[in-house]
Amino acid sequence: MRRRIWNLLFNSPFPTSNFRFTASRYYCSDPSRILNHNRPGPLVQYKNLVNQGKLQHDPYQETVATELQNLLARLENYERQMEEYHVNLSKWENSRENERRRILTEEVEKQQNVEDWWRRLNNKITERWTTNSRKRPDNVDPGVGKWVSYLKREKKLDSLVGRRPTAPPAPKGLYIYGNVGSGKTMLMDMFYSATEGIVKHRRRYHFHEAMLRINEHMHKIWKKQMEEKPLQSGIAGWIMNLPFDTKAKEWLAAEERYKQEVQMKNILPAVADKFFLDREGDEKGANILCFDEIQTVDVFAIVALSGILSRLLSSGTIIVATSNRAPKDLNEAGMVPEFFQNLLSNLEKHCETVLVGSEIDYRRFIAQRSVNRVNYLWPIERETINEFEKKWHNATGTFGGKIIPDTISVMFGRTLEVPESCGGVARFTFDYLCGRPLGAADYIAVAENYHTVFISDIPVMSMRIRDKARRFITLIDELYNHHSCLCCLASSSIDDLFQGTEEGTLFDLESFQFETEAEGGKLRRDVLAEGNVGTGGTPVGITSILSGQEELFTFQRAVSRLIEMQTPLYLDGVGNVHPYFQRQHKKIQKKIVTAYCPSHH
Repeated sequence: MRRRIWNLLFNSPFPTSNFRFTASRYYCSDPSRILNHNRPGPLVQYKNLVNQGKLQHDPYQETVATELQNLLARLENYERQMEEYHVNLSKWENSRENERRRILTEEVEKQQNVEDWWRRLNNKITERWTTNSRKRPDNVDPGVGKWVSYLKREKKLDSLVGRRPTAPPAPKGLYIYGNVGSGKTMLMDMFYSATEGIVKHRRRYHFHEAMLRINEHMHKIWKKQMEEKPLQSGIAGWIMNLPFDTKAKEWLAAEERYKQEVQMKNILPAVADKFFLDREGDEKGANILCFDEIQTVDVFAIVALSGILSRLLSSGTIIVATSNRAPKDLNEAGMVPEFFQNLLSNLEKHCETVLVGSEIDYRRFIAQRSVNRVNYLWPIERETINEFEKKWHNATGTFGGKIIPDTISVMFGRTLEVPESCGGVARFTFDYLCGRPLGAADYIAVAENYHTVFISDIPVMSMRIRDKARRFITLIDELYNHHSCLCCLASSSIDDLFQGTEEGTLFDLESFQFETEAEGGKLRRDVLAEGNVGTGGTPVGITSILSGQEELFTFQRAVSRLIEMQTPLYLDGVGNVHPYFQRQHKKIQKKIVTAYCPSHH
């Protein structure tokens, strides 16, 4: 049904494709996998598309697809090993926590007995000895003493409970790099879709979204540390019910608070645990992180990626990443070399590096074999305006008919007003989305909520509107990353859209992906510590360092992606891949589990 809709809207001459998704088969032996998609692996998917004439065979792409297929074959066994590991880890954590509380209780009980002995002694001896007794050393160790007590307690726990269980060795991930349009993201997405039903915990992020979510989680953790509310509520439950006096309970509470403060000092592992390793319910298993367009645009990106990826890789997460650059070439500006070296070492240790070496932009190749780009309309004249309006009315009529304004949630607690929307379809002008101080957070929200986006009045980009051009590039990235359908009414063809004017070429775009209209020179860590977020949903006053080559990559990628988004191969996948339909799919899956497996509901 969905594919018929896309053919109706966009007049695709191609028969519908099984790209990324195949028919579902239902069974009830395991409700967690009740929808077993039986998707083919990336190599099979790739060969099928080549045989259908929708892709041109490329030896580099086939090599990467083969590597990804081999990794997929190792995942099922690794998933079982990780499930067993997490069961053992949970038992170890519970046992260690129970033993730790027992040790703390014994310590406070001993301390209270000493206090009682001194109190009785003070009642029997002279005032002089009483005065001296008050000068005895305090049993509550301040400062360094607390650290020593904490280490001694941890060492004792190791001897009583044993050390943390060791995770099984993870299969090596893949770092795929190459030119714009060489097929990196396509191959990674084939692998990601094939992991459904094999690995429970899968995440796919583009660099923009990952950095924004890291910022968001860092701010939340810093805020919690300052308020200390979670620490207070976390200790009250079991301590206050113990049969000790107030002073003893205060000592015990201080020891608990110190332990949690020690664990929170290194914020990046805490962000990694909260952000990437967050699990639903009690499900345990392996972790797959697919990271598109990995890059090091500034100092923060290098430090954040170094700390977070170190944590993920050390805990058994498998990473499949794409980039325009080889790992060693990510930091040509030489920023914070010690952190970058740590990032590089981890990538080289845990990932095989594979080059997609073709010089061909395959997005253009696919587009050349398709019909006219019927959903990229140009120039802006009566005929194209009428066609644009016709497509809008067809889309809204198909998905509900009633056009209403909407308000959607954005990261950092903000909202965005949507002037016209209907059943997952939204319409904007270029100036509304790109002429105001919006950022990647806003565009992620648009892409997540709307499977089809109409944008009118798109001008030719020039130095005069370079800020709008920056935002437009980020918008295209997010719509592409979420597999949204894009219908444009523009002043020029795609190839001419970013050529600039006699004023000169545009500035680098990616280096400003966190920039807003606000001025200021605060460092990102200061902005985050203050919780100061610009109107674009991102920290204000941030600058980056990028080479001219990065600028070239950015323009090339934007043009290449706009071209691909007009092709039947891309449009065929919207109805299955986009988050709007994925949410509908999960609702259907839940209904099936309820209907056929009531005992598991």
